[in-house]
Amino acid sequence: MSDREYLFTSESVTEGHPDKMCDQISDAVVDAIIGREAELTAEGYTTDKGSKASPDYVRCAVETFTTTGLIVVGGEVRTHAYVDIPTIVRETVRDIGYTRAKYGFDYETCGVMTAIHEQSPDIAMGVDDSFEAKKGDTDPLDLIGAGDQGMMFGYACNDTSTLMPMPIYLAHRLAERLTAVRKAGVLDYLRPDGKTQVTVKYVGGKPVSVEKILVSTQHAEDADVQTLIRPDLIEHVIKPVFETESIEWDVADDDIYINPTGRFVVGGPMGDSGLTGRKIIVDTYGGMGRHGGGAFSGKDCTKVDRSAAYAARWVAKHVVAAGLADRCELQLAYAIGVAHPLSVLVETFGTETIDVAQIEKAVLSTFDLRPGAIIRDLDLRRPIYRKTAAYGHFGRDDADFTWERTDRLEALKVAAGL
Repeated sequence: MSDREYLFTSESVTEGHPDKMCDQISDAVVDAIIGREAELTAEGYTTDKGSKASPDYVRCAVETFTTTGLIVVGGEVRTHAYVDIPTIVRETVRDIGYTRAKYGFDYETCGVMTAIHEQSPDIAMGVDDSFEAKKGDTDPLDLIGAGDQGMMFGYACNDTSTLMPMPIYLAHRLAERLTAVRKAGVLDYLRPDGKTQVTVKYVGGKPVSVEKILVSTQHAEDADVQTLIRPDLIEHVIKPVFETESIEWDVADDDIYINPTGRFVVGGPMGDSGLTGRKIIVDTYGGMGRHGGGAFSGKDCTKVDRSAAYAARWVAKHVVAAGLADRCELQLAYAIGVAHPLSVLVETFGTETIDVAQIEKAVLSTFDLRPGAIIRDLDLRRPIYRKTAAYGHFGRDDADFTWERTDRLEALKVAAGL
């Protein structure tokens, strides 16, 4: 690999950012529907038309929009369950921290509108009765067709112990810490909206130093940036993150940017509108590694925008963890209503330790990338999605993030001939 030096930057946002509010609301609705459908299944619920409650029955494509004083939830849902969407919305906004009008948004007084209708039967029939099934295939895992066409990417690299790129990993940790000190009351002038950004210097494709740090946070009217916010964020947000991660960060004072405009009082939906799926690079790899374009939040696991992207990360992480490459990107492509991927591509950017064709063959023999198999192997029919909707869907130390496991490491090594 070239010894070229370059800088790479990634950003994250806090859970109070208006776009991230929408992602969390959409996923909170998905979780509520999945949870309630599971309860109805346990109760043996059946409609008067003979339709039985089942987690397999659920379909969700939920979008949220927010602006000053208003939240709108719309989309397509198929379920036997009833969930109180306005209450879910208000509870989510309350948990984020918009609890007073002086913060620019109040969970109790904001308007909530819903516009949910049933999923198109034309889409449903392709998922419930796949192309393969129509041809007489009786394999249970071939019965579920992909919920849409498209391509999905997964990525992993050995920058960090989580096999995530260092810039996005550190940006997420700073955003998490910013929220933690706000909610704990350590810095009581902080408000929910905020953004972080980290620039890392690479030499020969390896991170060697943190060059620039940017933190912008919503704050109380009387909090001065230079005399209060800047020293506080360096002491209580930036230093603890780098100490916890054991990463050297000899960053010059002029290269630490705190609220560079000098004021960030108006924030959240009052400062900018929000929309589900508008932070897809924050959700994934911070721009390092490609993106197929599909958002995750608000979608159930039959939507390959979500489930196949999770599976692609699962596979790419295995390739790097197995020592087959320092960097790996996996592309998957699907057709709506078809179970088998149309294409699978492994890219290792010249960092492979064995032939790439051999890696690709090992991947295909170790991982089943049909939607039904992904849902089964990653146990995706669970109400786990709201917590994925802030601070990244990948590189998280959480047992529910099953796509972060490396449970097939030995099988992949054997298949690769190691």
